Amino acid sequence: MAEEDLNDQQELFEHYRYVVDPGQSLLRIDKYLSARIENVSRTRIQDAANAGNILVNNSPVKPNYRVKPSDVVQIVLPNPPREIELIAEDIPIRIIFEDDDVIVINKAPGMVVHPAYGNYSGTLVNALMWHFRGLPLFNSGELRPGLVHRIDKNTSGLLVVAKNEFALNRLSKQFYDRTTGRRYLALVWGVPDPVEGTITGHVGRNLRDRKIMQVFPDGSQGKPAITHYRVIEDFGYVSLVECRLETGRTHQIRVHFSHIRHPLFNDDEYGGDRILKGTTYAKYQQFIRNCFAILPRQALHAKSLAFNHPVTGERLSFDSELPDDMEQVIRKWRDYTSGRNIIGQD
Repeated sequence: MAEEDLNDQQELFEHYRYVVDPGQSLLRIDKYLSARIENVSRTRIQDAANAGNILVNNSPVKPNYRVKPSDVVQIVLPNPPREIELIAEDIPIRIIFEDDDVIVINKAPGMVVHPAYGNYSGTLVNALMWHFRGLPLFNSGELRPGLVHRIDKNTSGLLVVAKNEFALNRLSKQFYDRTTGRRYLALVWGVPDPVEGTITGHVGRNLRDRKIMQVFPDGSQGKPAITHYRVIEDFGYVSLVECRLETGRTHQIRVHFSHIRHPLFNDDEYGGDRILKGTTYAKYQQFIRNCFAILPRQALHAKSLAFNHPVTGERLSFDSELPDDMEQVIRKWRDYTSGRNIIGQD
């Protein structure tokens, strides 16, 4: 009997779970798994085991472990092999930290993280393949070499990328176990009430438009999603919110805040690109249009990231400055609302 739980698109790994058949003879676990998972070599399975990513009855095992009847086998594997030929491109990337095992990047808004239909070039992966063209992992046939998580094209901020197979497996396990720390800053319409809280609700593909996500409060579809938030600056009509992710579903922050009727400022996919709060005065309307022109994307930045180094185990924490477009719009809101008593207005 076998069960398979594929990853959410935001976290770039796969999770498989198998219950060994009662009639199974003793068999090395790397052979057992390579016979069951398509397009995965024994070498990749052995790498996963050596990184502690294969559990039998909730305990890590080595590649030579022999499965026996009724064993519960779980494996976390980094992204699947690619089906398209990727091109290394000399695209500038902003590196925050780098050593032999990992690299931390501050992604600019507008850059797609990994190739997909319609975006085969100009992505972060194309840039990484150029930057690491001498490393085996980036010539291995992976669709998303080194990636264990991603952020949306129009979201800016921090990403960690593995530089070798061992680091990739170890980081994948941390994201799966939710031991990483991820903190975002978002500008949202209105002021959430309460000003500090948690948004829950399964997130899955929208039933009418598969390109976007929706919240299923009854849990009937999608996967569990948890976003903790705190308002850190209140501008009345909009507010600056700090978000801490407990899960990493596709578009999680964007769809969660839209669900509670506080969509992200200028988020054209979740209703934030209209004037949702404020006055009908022409001056205010023009002010919003000016802000939209400065920030032609959702106001979301992956500000900080923490994880355990995959080799040394040391806890690493990184922080980043807000990009210029978000910083400018936040300053404009401070100037616009300074000295005004706008709290509670529509």
